[in-house]
Amino acid sequence: RELEKVDRGATADVIVQFTGVPSEVHHQKVRNHGGQLRRELPLVKAGSYSLPVQALEQLAQDPEVAYISPDRPVQGLLDYATPTVEADIAQQHGFDGTGIGVAVIDSGIVSHLDLTTADLRNSRVVYSEAFSVVGTNDEYGHGTHVAGILAGRGTSSSGPIFTHTFRGIAPNANLINLRVLDKNGSGNESAVIAAIQRAIALKKTYNIRVINLSLGRPVFESYKLDPLCQAAEQAWKAGSVVVAAAGNSGRDNSVGSDGYATIMAPGNDPYVITVGAMKTLGTLTRTDDQIASYSSKGPTLLDHVVKPDLVAPGNRMISAAAYGSSVVTAYPGNVVPISYYMPLLNLSMSSPSYFKLSGTSMATPMVSGAVALILQKEPKLTPDTVKARLMKTATKTFPVCSVATDPVTGQTFWSQYDIFTVGAGYLDVWAALSNVDIASKPALSPKVVYDAKKGRVNFVSDAVAVWGDVAVWGSTAVWGNSAFLTGSVAVWGSTAVWGSSSTQGFVAVWGNVAVWGSGTAGDAAISNGIAAATSISSPESVRIAIYGEQ
Repeated sequence: RELEKVDRGATADVIVQFTGVPSEVHHQKVRNHGGQLRRELPLVKAGSYSLPVQALEQLAQDPEVAYISPDRPVQGLLDYATPTVEADIAQQHGFDGTGIGVAVIDSGIVSHLDLTTADLRNSRVVYSEAFSVVGTNDEYGHGTHVAGILAGRGTSSSGPIFTHTFRGIAPNANLINLRVLDKNGSGNESAVIAAIQRAIALKKTYNIRVINLSLGRPVFESYKLDPLCQAAEQAWKAGSVVVAAAGNSGRDNSVGSDGYATIMAPGNDPYVITVGAMKTLGTLTRTDDQIASYSSKGPTLLDHVVKPDLVAPGNRMISAAAYGSSVVTAYPGNVVPISYYMPLLNLSMSSPSYFKLSGTSMATPMVSGAVALILQKEPKLTPDTVKARLMKTATKTFPVCSVATDPVTGQTFWSQYDIFTVGAGYLDVWAALSNVDIASKPALSPKVVYDAKKGRVNFVSDAVAVWGDVAVWGSTAVWGNSAFLTGSVAVWGSTAVWGSSSTQGFVAVWGNVAVWGSGTAGDAAISNGIAAATSISSPESVRIAIYGEQ
């Protein structure tokens, strides 16, 4: 449908998935249609090509062609945060990510004192490569900030004269810098897929056990067809835990859904760990923390997967600054004043070391860092066990609802703490490290189905998923009693704990003529929702990243 809107005389960049790994014979088939090979993507049995639009229909009829999709654009979506998730306790017990490699697929990573070894002699960025961009340095400023949250040592803010130390979750983990975003924070998904391929290829060399994807794009098709999701799945199956941002569209009410069904790809894939954003409100305790109203909500578009999987601090996060990068230069007000963490010197100047950003992009490396600690403690754990432990041990005590005020527009936004907003709960690193349960089956995020007769949404656990073990991984054990009716699996609807069918967003998400509806009206709503998400994702994500919430 997307390609139908393009001038048939134009050339489009597309990803062609084949029934098997494409060879030169397959590439030649595309060339015969006037196409050019841009990048081989064997991970997803595909190639990225530049191809005349008028040739797409004929190419799609080839029995060896499984699916054709556009090479779509993707974008990049701690002093208080670390204690909030009890990562400081883990660090006090010697868990700091030592020996674990984390691939950061983002806008690059600059040389920063916080990302060096303890003796300051070497960088912990042990490998760097660029995909579809020139150079591995962080010209945008997003990737360095993510790396600091994940693995910063806080070196630039450590010592007797400092009152705040900005240390990451896994301050001794190694970083693999795979740059896919340009100086504006934009890139294309074929570059991301190529970077995931490289992470898998380098897994043994650098012990890459975690892949951090603080980026994404709107959902256009089922995760079963989406090449970006399929690449993430292949990394998971190869033994690396993939952690992805939920997205920053939780305020999107363009189709009357109150921000529901706005999870971004590849966070819509049931394998990956999808992370939403919380606000610490500047305190060490988690009891007053609230969901960030911009944090994207589930269920996922088209497949109805329960997402996010869990939430972590992501609002107004202080982390490593890429001095001179686009974001830092454009928004000097977000540079952290030196007086904030070194008040004794009474300096009014801005820090060259730290910057403040908000978004689910910032919450994602919190979880990636937690994964690194878990795997440092127990290197043989599978990605499924890591995911299941994080979800089961996540804190499940939340208010019924909260309200946030946008500091720029003055708009207010109500948030409801249901399973599609906070998932299995709030990241608790020490609890996850203390858990000893083992997942004997895949930890696929479950799906939900709508019962139109009863007007409610029911939780459906796949028979092959780990959640079927009631004694250890049962639904209420992982998602909490408050997410379900007693003795039932209803998660939303007329008799469920989260309100009635008149609850904001319910009718829009589950009504007959809305996002999940049938027929022409339903299809139109899906199409309109995608268009809206595409048009607002970039400016809204950037605005949120700069200003956050009060």
